[in-house]
Amino acid sequence: MNKLLDAFKQTTFQVNGHGPRKIQVLKEAFENLDGQLESEMYGKGKLIEDFQEKMAFVLGKEAAVFFPSGTMAQQIAMRIWCDEKGLKKVAYHPLCHLEVHEEDGLRELHQIESVLLADKTRVIEFEDVAGMKEDAACVLLELPQREIGGQLPDYQTLEAISAYCKEKGIMLHLDGARLFEILPYYEKTAAEICSLFDSVYISFYKGIGGIAGAVLAGDSDFIEKSKIWKRRHGGDLISLYPYYLSADYYFEKRIGKMKQYYEHAKELAGFYNQCYGVTTKPEVPVSNMFHVHFDAPKEEMEQVLTEICVESGIGLSGHIREVTETNSYFEVSVGDLYEILPREKLMDAFKLLDEKMRTKFL
Repeated sequence: MNKLLDAFKQTTFQVNGHGPRKIQVLKEAFENLDGQLESEMYGKGKLIEDFQEKMAFVLGKEAAVFFPSGTMAQQIAMRIWCDEKGLKKVAYHPLCHLEVHEEDGLRELHQIESVLLADKTRVIEFEDVAGMKEDAACVLLELPQREIGGQLPDYQTLEAISAYCKEKGIMLHLDGARLFEILPYYEKTAAEICSLFDSVYISFYKGIGGIAGAVLAGDSDFIEKSKIWKRRHGGDLISLYPYYLSADYYFEKRIGKMKQYYEHAKELAGFYNQCYGVTTKPEVPVSNMFHVHFDAPKEEMEQVLTEICVESGIGLSGHIREVTETNSYFEVSVGDLYEILPREKLMDAFKLLDEKMRTKFL
């Protein structure tokens, strides 16, 4: 039994995200659609092709294809680049999704080995790429780097890495699961950032808040090859319309709110950093996401956060993870819920957090 999660679900207001993943999310997306629209079949049809063309334009690429999952899309991207280069090695951050969350899929399914760049505590810098000790067919950059709080390299670093990879004949892939969330920080369009990369993956269920699904984009030859691999992976379901139609709906609903989410994240991080024994990583967020760290064990922080849920009616988080025996953290992703929070109640919740941290740990 998870007392914190149960208490969190009972709160009147929650701080993070767009709201719970209920069936209503799909019902809302389909509410005003013509029920006589004809779905695609096995990846072919006007609805999905129009959406793919739209996303290719947004990302500034020749073509794009919708995938049921980002895991599938990115493994396929790596396979294509490795096959083209005749080299079964790709380079990325030690905490890259492919390395820590996919049960060695890249290695087991495609016999591709990883070259790890930088260390776990920081983003990849130009020197890490230029100083690679092994050859790699492709370098993958995750923007932002989720597992270290959503940190980002500066834009000049991206430009330098891109130029270096072009010069050396190394393909450059963007794990842009949260691409749209970083546009306000860089003050660039999605197409401008994607122009630095040979291939790009984006997600539709993170900041966009759709049901599931992803898009892979690149030049036409790359995308045609990815469609073949998509079929091999079983990604061509007979119909994918619940996913891409809801993705399109929530893309249109939220793409214009990314700057708002970013500004709210910076404000929220400031509230956390004013509390005793609490810090955020990064201190000032560079997107709508960041990590909140506590100088306290996981079990004790679960109790503190549960008490705040019950006493204030505000849910700061339903989960917390252990860093060490004396430190813990949770992840924040700011979305639509933050703007409807009553400010007075939010301040009461942070006052409670500060008081409880001082009482228990000072």
